Amino acid sequence: MMGGEKSKAIGIFDSGIGGLTVVREVMKELPNENIIYFGDTARVPYGSKSKDTVTKFSEQIVRFLLSKDVKAIIIACNTVSSNSYDDLRSTFDIHFAEVVTPGAEACISGLKGSRVGVIGTEATIRSGAYERKLRQFMPDITVFSKACPLFVPLAEEGWTNNTVARITAEIYLQELIDKEIEALILGCTHYPLIADCIRGAAGFIRIVNPAEAVAANMKKFLTESNLLNDGQGAESRFFVSDNTYKFNRMCGLMLGNIYEAEKVDIERY
Repeated sequence: MMGGEKSKAIGIFDSGIGGLTVVREVMKELPNENIIYFGDTARVPYGSKSKDTVTKFSEQIVRFLLSKDVKAIIIACNTVSSNSYDDLRSTFDIHFAEVVTPGAEACISGLKGSRVGVIGTEATIRSGAYERKLRQFMPDITVFSKACPLFVPLAEEGWTNNTVARITAEIYLQELIDKEIEALILGCTHYPLIADCIRGAAGFIRIVNPAEAVAANMKKFLTESNLLNDGQGAESRFFVSDNTYKFNRMCGLMLGNIYEAEKVDIERY
């Protein structure tokens, strides 16, 4: 494989800032990789939208990332992974990594019993993607799913560990705690942003963050495909559909660097 191919960026996209939790894990796991991130901040949240709308938005974003000549794309959005992954794979000739399969695998790998919980957006929970994937790996598993739509706007607002977030987490999670679940999958990449509140409400329940497994899977793919970047000085670029101060601030808080996101007219793609 030519050096130029190896130095191409990994494309990562999400409905907003949630995918930065995946970027953070990719930076840890693959420090030499260039990254191009797109956050659809003008149209967030995706979780309350129809499958057709989510797929249309996702296709626009993929076309944008392909225009930047990326070598692989991480769908850092559970709503897109649950609803549009197969459509994207059949439409575009590039390697896609989604978050549902790695999240389910990570949950199963440490399981002692058979009762688990999944929290996510309305669209992710409605899709049943996590339940199907978990049952593929463990047919006798018992899955309790819960939509937590308020978590995304709380994360986007930066209300990640205040009284409102804590009370919201307690109310949402009590139903799952009562089911005596052993593990809880954060089925939305925004949710690790409010992980402290979720952990506080969940107590001793094991929290599964699929972002960590996604980064490991991408490293495996790039290694096996001889696409690992062996150069130094990785560059990360960030694009959004509505350039807000909030996004740049969250980049700084989560990634430890100040990044200035560029605004893109995503409707052109």
